[in-house]
Amino acid sequence: MQAQPTRRDDTPARPALRVRGLSVSFTAGRGVVPAVRGVDLDVARGKLVALLGESGSGKSVTARAVMGLSGPGARVDADEISLGGTDLRELGERRLRDLRGQRMSLVLQDALSALNPVLTIGDQLGELFRVHSGASRKAAAARAVDLLGLVGIPAPRRRVGDYPHQFSGGMRQRILIAMAIALEPELLIADEPTTALDVTVQAQILDLLGRLRERLDMGVLLITHDLAVVTEVADELAVMYAGRIVEQGDADAVLTHPAHPYTEALLHSVPRIERRGEDLLTIPGAPPNPTRVPTGCPFHPRCHRVVDQCRAIRPDLVPIGAARATACHQSEVMLSESAG
Repeated sequence: MQAQPTRRDDTPARPALRVRGLSVSFTAGRGVVPAVRGVDLDVARGKLVALLGESGSGKSVTARAVMGLSGPGARVDADEISLGGTDLRELGERRLRDLRGQRMSLVLQDALSALNPVLTIGDQLGELFRVHSGASRKAAAARAVDLLGLVGIPAPRRRVGDYPHQFSGGMRQRILIAMAIALEPELLIADEPTTALDVTVQAQILDLLGRLRERLDMGVLLITHDLAVVTEVADELAVMYAGRIVEQGDADAVLTHPAHPYTEALLHSVPRIERRGEDLLTIPGAPPNPTRVPTGCPFHPRCHRVVDQCRAIRPDLVPIGAARATACHQSEVMLSESAG
């Protein structure tokens, strides 16, 4: 169980999202496929939490379950999924639909597909204010211009009449973020928002998310497979593997002193300028098939720190300090090595 998040002034932070015991499975031709297993997650207002892991680890499935977008064929079980104190498990589809955009929003990675190609950006942004706030067309148009300026679109008054194809990939991603924050939600989930963007634009998008969460006092859950993109913006990290969170805590502490071999391996696989000319380190093997997860620790077939206990006993996620937890039999060894 996670400790209650706190702000930098040590006062308790207001929760945007609280998840306990989340499990998601899908019905397939061969039976039931478990995709997420017993996930606990907290995102406080004004904080950015990065949910990190390889493709197939369960990150996006977790996000869609929180949003109520798992779709048919999915079974979602949880002890708690609450948004600012509202229990989302008790709400019907109509009420959930009302909350999306108003109190929680989702930003996807494919901006060109997410935007309507036959409507101007101003029409798409303005519709949010007309439908949810009852704004007039004139007032909605003015709000659309303000939003474009807020997310850094140059000459917003002129560009509000342009269509999605007239913007670059980075600008379209900014527009998606503008749509997501239009109604100032408590929670923003950004699912791989920088994929397919160049490094400079990635940094700009992440900086934008960081500034917006502070300005709007909004909790941000950033889903990514790329550790390099979160090192400067994340307050907290939650690392997923095979549908479970295997390490979580303060971002600086996790990045400086990882307590799980998977986190350690991800850190070592990030290119660093001091290693110029050296081979890039990789994690051997591949994530397990969800229907055939190894006994014991799911990471043990790929782990360079594996011992017999890892093959037989699955480690629970247990606290290892203030507001930090890991699921590894070797965590104490790792922390003592890094301390020495």
